[in-house]
Formats: sequence, C-alpha cells, structure tokens
Amino acid sequence: QVELVESGGGLVQAGGSLRLSCAASGRTFATNAIGWFRQAPGKEREFVAAVNWSGGTTFYAYFVEGRFTISRDNAKNTVYLQMNSLKPEDTAVYYCAAANGIAELRLNKHFGSWGQGTQVTVSS
Repeated sequence: QVELVESGGGLVQAGGSLRLSCAASGRTFATNAIGWFRQAPGKEREFVAAVNWSGGTTFYAYFVEGRFTISRDNAKNTVYLQMNSLKPEDTAVYYCAAANGIAELRLNKHFGSWGQGTQVTVSS
C-alpha cells in the first residue's frame, strides 16, 4: 500500500502559477498510477489529472487541459502538478490518490483513504 502527502498549495492571483507535490511512501509507488483531484466548497470532489506508473501516459480533465501538467519522479517518490494560468474557479483543496491505472482514477476509484489535501486559493 502507498501513503501520500500533498503539499505546495497557497494563495495566488489569477493568471499565476503553483506547483503541487504528492510525496509517497510505500513499496508499490513506482507501479501505481497517481491522480490529482480537487474539492471546492459546496461541491463534490472531482478528477483533475492522472499519470501512469512510468510517467509516459497522462490524462487531464477538460477544464485544466493546456494549463496543468502532471509529472512524476519515481526516484524521489513524488508526483507533481504544475498549475499555470490559474483561475478563481481553480480554488479548491487538492488531493492525490493512487490506483492500478488511470482508468480507475478517472472513475474516482483509488487505494486507501483521502489525505489532508493542500489548499489552493486563486484571487481575482
């Protein structure tokens, strides 16, 4: 089983950038797909992006396509979410999660429980 801890959130103006990190512990990290999700106040948690075990395949929700980039460094047991051209509607708590593959993450299926997440606030 893999345990994940999110970090890197903060307050940024619209149009700005942030890079989130998802640090993993556990022997299976390098074989897991990792996804980023977010939950805004009063809304359901939604899928944002995912990367497969090798980093060679990625998938994005339509509302972040072209603005966000997911990547991973298996040597550092870390997955990143580079967020550019941020909008106020990107304001949310961001979470990462692991699964066998990207298809599962897109269906909001993942291993274990949600972590604490990291708050991203975009001001207009």
